[in-house]
This record gives sequence, structure tokens and C-alpha cells, in this order.
Amino acid sequence: MQGMILAAGMGKRLKYLTKNNTKCMVKVNGISLIERMLRIMDKKQLSRIVIVVGYKGKQLIEYIDTLNIKTPICYINNPIYNKTNNIYSLALAKEYLCTEDTILAESDLIFEEKIIDDLINDSRKNLAVVDKFESWMDGACMELDENDIIKDFIPGKFLNFSAKGNYYKTLNIYKFSKEFCKNTYIPFLTAYEKTMGENEYYESVIKLIAMLETKEIQAKRISGETWYEIDNIQDLNIAESLFTNSEEEFYTNIASRYGGYWRYPKLLDFCYLVNPYYPSERMMEEMKSNFETLLTQYPSGMKINSIDASEAFGIEEKNIVIGNGAAELIKVVIEKFLEDKESKLGCVCPTFEEYKNRFDKKRIVEFNPQNENFSYTVEDIIGFFDNRAIDLLILINPDNPSGNYIEKENIIKLIEWAKEKAISLIIDESFVDFVDCKSTKKLGNLSCINEETLNMYEKLYVIKSISKSYGVPGIRLGVLASKDEKMIEYIKRSVPIWNINSFGEFFVQITGKYEKDYAKSLAKIKKSRVKLYKELDKIEYLRVIPSQANYLMCEVIGKTSKEICIALLKKDVFIKDLTQKIGDGKQYIRIAVRNEADNKKLLNILRDLF
Repeated sequence: MQGMILAAGMGKRLKYLTKNNTKCMVKVNGISLIERMLRIMDKKQLSRIVIVVGYKGKQLIEYIDTLNIKTPICYINNPIYNKTNNIYSLALAKEYLCTEDTILAESDLIFEEKIIDDLINDSRKNLAVVDKFESWMDGACMELDENDIIKDFIPGKFLNFSAKGNYYKTLNIYKFSKEFCKNTYIPFLTAYEKTMGENEYYESVIKLIAMLETKEIQAKRISGETWYEIDNIQDLNIAESLFTNSEEEFYTNIASRYGGYWRYPKLLDFCYLVNPYYPSERMMEEMKSNFETLLTQYPSGMKINSIDASEAFGIEEKNIVIGNGAAELIKVVIEKFLEDKESKLGCVCPTFEEYKNRFDKKRIVEFNPQNENFSYTVEDIIGFFDNRAIDLLILINPDNPSGNYIEKENIIKLIEWAKEKAISLIIDESFVDFVDCKSTKKLGNLSCINEETLNMYEKLYVIKSISKSYGVPGIRLGVLASKDEKMIEYIKRSVPIWNINSFGEFFVQITGKYEKDYAKSLAKIKKSRVKLYKELDKIEYLRVIPSQANYLMCEVIGKTSKEICIALLKKDVFIKDLTQKIGDGKQYIRIAVRNEADNKKLLNILRDLF
């Protein structure tokens, strides 16, 4: 058996990275694509490796010569690489294809070695390696029957995305027998090239053969192995996060992306904190039915969006501002406080760090609860800050990551204290809707975004992330409410007039129709939290901290948070490592509450880890 690599292309979409290199010489975490592929093939006792070169061919050959590959390498030159596509490159190698069974691959791939091992060990003679189609994939796809027979072969430009659940993407890795190439593939390839020209793709020939009754070629489905096709710089970035040099680096790379995990379709995100039961199916249908309009038309300006937010939260338009996520509002309001060079910030730690990270550390006064659950009361806060000079106090309620919650009646006491001390008060209640509090009926809505509460103190600023509680982080929504009309006007002037998009605007506009669905979603997540807490508490190496939010902080006993996070990520589950953030010498993780099926999968993995 021989290996064959097509490496003649120019890789234009990689732009500056292929100005002086071939595409396959681009490095992923310090190792070029061609080196990785050759190292894998070099272990398989192949008779030779045939490489079709073109663009920067001499440079590529000289580079490969430095790699000390033991398997003999033969080169074929495609002199008109800039005028042809891969059908011509493969046609140049047809004599080699007819002499031995061949493992064929394109040079812009990165993949686990096991894919090649499984392909070689499969008794079937002619195979196209495929994977279940995902949103990041591009190019030709197949539809298969239960016996891996190819029912249809669909070029990328003809994909029907509404039917993507039936598709399998070709990896552009194949196994061909010499008899198949000699008697079927090469005759078809020659005829197709003569008829259609040299600027075509060899996959089109595979499609023709797959449709024959002989069914000489079948699909080889991979079973969870990692691979990636690198066509552009974004592909390269993702490949570097997947194919790291160590497991620890793999976790660090994933964590440093701060989202965008839809690019990793197999990943279960237990790190970021989103309501898994909302929006409802009906609301999603309404959003989808307006997709084209929302995509192609401008959103309204700030004034109209403030009116929508005013209606949604039941307060006057002059007292609320909507943001491109709570993060946009946090940035603007904190920068306003920073204009006073002497101002000092008070906060409870550990907590959500977006606020404090914008302050100079020398201007931050921290209260650290001295108990194993990081719990605290309003009396603790007042007692600590009463005799300390601060200008601004920030409270996340429920807090993140501990889930500590101060009930509404005690928040009222804190507001009254702040007013008496002339301390500006920011209350971030992004997770308050998840609270299961017995005093709810007595006090009504636990939120501080209402006229009665806001009227208590002009320097009270209430921030809420709609993205988290309503389960729509992708459309980026948050609000800030206050009776400080000058601050509200300042924020509105400081953000772009179109600071939220049409999808966000439409969501806020229709959310009132789905209040009952939202309430049902909150009831479900509270139930899921209780169940997840009880099951996590049975795991001997975890001590679970009580929480009123949609996440649970756990102390890790006898293990390290790092080894648990890495072990879970190897199983496609991503959780938050808190150890460095807490910094008290102990080990901590944070786990989001997801739906029952996802929670069950997480628990099964955690039970089996050690």
C-alpha cells in the first residue's frame, strides 16, 4: 500500500500565511500540516508516499527533505497549478494509482492518527472517510444508507441546509484499491476530465461512480476522532485550539476563546451560564419566521429600543438603557465613575470580575467572607464597609461564582444604608430570576428593576443580563435601570445609536407574549438545580456549595480542579476552573445547570472519572 498527498494548491484564502509558503507548510502549534501528515504515514509501513506539488513546489520539496521521513517519497509536479483544480493533479498520478492500493489525502487536513489506522484496517477495499455534517464544515457531502452505501453525493454549492441532518461530510481522505483505480476510477477520471476540462474536482468523479449499481465505493464513518480542514485563518485558529501540544494547553485554549463554542459542535458548555429551557419553541418559530427581514433591515435607534425595554420592564423610558449585552453597559458606567481619579470601589470577593478589572487595584476595597461557602449577609457587607472610604459598592446578587443570595428585603436595607452614606450602589441581578425564594409571594418580583425600588435612591444602578436568564447570549442583550437620568443619558450618548441588532430588538419587542413560557423555564431550571446539587453531592471528591443561581460552585477534594477540567474536556464537556480565581490554596470548579439530559451526561462522566 502507498500513500498519496495532493499538495499543488495555492491556498489563497490563507492570505499572508501562504505568500512565501505552500498551504501545507502552514504550522499548527509549531508543526506544519505536511509534517504531521507525513509523520503519520511514515509509521504505516507504506511502500512509498507520492506527493503532487505545484505552487512553491521546489520550496516544499526542500522542506520535506529536512524532515528525515524514512518512507521513500516520489514527487509529481503540476506546472499549471494556477489554472487547474485537483482533478488535474490526481490525473497526473494515475499511473501510481494503478500499481498499488492507495491512501489518498489532501494536504490541507489535520487529523488524529487513528483515522488512518482504522481506514487501513477496514477490510473494505474502497472507502471515502466521512463525518457527520456540522455547521463549520464546507464542501461536498454524502447521504448514506444504514450499510454505508452512498445514496447521494452533493457538491458544496448544492447543499440544502434544511436537510443538513442527513449529510455526511467527506474528509477528503480515501482508500482505493489498485483494481478499482485501474478498471473504474481512472477511466472515469480521464473521460470526465476530457469532457469537463481540467478546472474540476476529482470528487465529481467519485459522485458518478457512487451512483453506479456496482456500489464499488462505500463510506467510512469516523467515530468521534478529531480532524479539521484548514482553508482560512479562522480554520487555523480553531485547529490550533484542537491540536495542542498538551492537554493543559488544550483546556487553556478553549477557555481563552470566551465563547463561540458553536464552532465545536460536540462540546457541551457547562462553563457559560445560560437558561437551557428558553426561548420556547413557539418563540423560536416566530424569530425564524422573521429571519430574512431582521437580517436585511436596520434595527431601530437607541430611543425606540429604550421604549421597548421600558415596556418590557415596566419603568419609564428615561430610566432604562438597553445594551449590547450587560458587558457594554458595565464598561460605560464604570468608566464614568473612573473619571473621578480618587474614587474607590468596594466589592465582595470572589465575584464576577468584569467590574473590578476596570479599576486600578489600588482603588479597590475587597470584602472576603471568611467561611467555606463564601456566604455573607447584608449585615456582613454593611459591617465591613461602614467605616471604610468607598464611593461605589458593587453587589452581584446572586453572586458569581458562589451563588450566594441576599433576599429582597435585605437588599432594601443595603439601598437605605448606601443612601445614608452617599455611596453609589450597583446591583447586578443577572441571575436573580433563578432564585427559589420563599419570600417571593410576599415581596412580589425579586428584581430591583421597578419604580418603587428605583425611587428609593437616585444613585442606585441595577444591571441585568438578558442573555443569561433568557437564554439568548448570541443576540447580546442587557439593561441598566436607574433614577439617575443624567447617567442614563450619558450611557445613551456613549454607545452607538445602533448598539443592538434587529434580532435583539425583535426579541425584546415580543418577549411579553411569552411570559408564561419564561416562568415555566425558570421552574424547570430550579428543579434541575436541586437535582444536580443532590447528585453532585454524592460524588466523593466534590463538596457542593449551595446556590440560588443557575450554577454550582464545588470544592474539589483530593484531586485538582485542573485534572477534572481536563478530563471532562477530553469527553467534550467544558467547565470552569476557579482555583486561580479564588486563590485560597484550595481547589474549586463551577458547573452550570443545563437540561436534564446534559446534566445526566456530566454526572455519568464525573462518577466514572476516578
